[in-house]
Amino acid sequence: MTQLTELVDDTYAEGFRSIYGEILITARDQKWLHHCVAAATGHASSTIMCDCEAGVSHWISEEEARAGATPDGRPGAVVQFHVPRFVKNREKHLEKVMLARISQNVLTCPTTRCFNHLDTDPYFKLGRKVALFGDRHQFRDERFGEKGWVIPTLGGEFFLSRRFGFRDGVMGGNLWFFGPDESIALEAAERASEAAEATSGVVTTFPGGIASSGSKAGSSYDFLIAATYAEFCPTLREQLGERSKVPQGVGSIMEIIMNGRDLEALQAGTRNAILAAAQTEGLLKISAGNYGGRLGKTFVHLHEVIA
Repeated sequence: MTQLTELVDDTYAEGFRSIYGEILITARDQKWLHHCVAAATGHASSTIMCDCEAGVSHWISEEEARAGATPDGRPGAVVQFHVPRFVKNREKHLEKVMLARISQNVLTCPTTRCFNHLDTDPYFKLGRKVALFGDRHQFRDERFGEKGWVIPTLGGEFFLSRRFGFRDGVMGGNLWFFGPDESIALEAAERASEAAEATSGVVTTFPGGIASSGSKAGSSYDFLIAATYAEFCPTLREQLGERSKVPQGVGSIMEIIMNGRDLEALQAGTRNAILAAAQTEGLLKISAGNYGGRLGKTFVHLHEVIA
């Protein structure tokens, strides 16, 4: 543990509150399930310029599905869609996000079905809205023990739940991995991302779960809300001089971002990610990004989660 605390900065990741919806997508096989998930979570890495942040909470294998883990006994994926609480009309915004992604990316994918995964009140009546695509041929029915809508399609029929819940969540958990070169930093981040994604209730949203372009809040351009974190860019060390925060010997820094159902999930994901990344030979340091409370009030203290 002493070696681990020496590798890990005594700092914190600064997250912020969100609201999120969670759906279960099933498909005939893994091929079409992965096609659907890739489409439904597309362009959803960061709310800086995306309509939401989306990722897979967990995958359900064919064996698990046959044992009852999905309503229809088929392989599935639980997907989260997060919107920051500070977004104006956040509930309407989240409903629009889910309506667009379910109707345009799940309905359109061969063999898929879509089930609600959050039993909450309030909820969105998304089933009825998506079902309008049926052009008055849609109908309500109960299938697989679920009340929902059936939409006739060229491929057969599409089934989805009537109601979709939403609740408070957390966004912005993060970790930084300092390596002497890109390969070592990336290897550590890959290990960390896999461990975070395997944590119950946690999603990563960037490609492969990793962001090579970690940002800071604000910019020298007054029309931008975020920009590259210049003080942590290795190639700017000499140019910035004393303002640079990149330690000597560091040639690359990779970041993972985590969203989750609550602070406890984020803490668990952070711990699992740190323990996995720490096994990377040559890794120089593990740290996290924070902005002194300017961005959010949900803090994940690194030394606390590994204690």
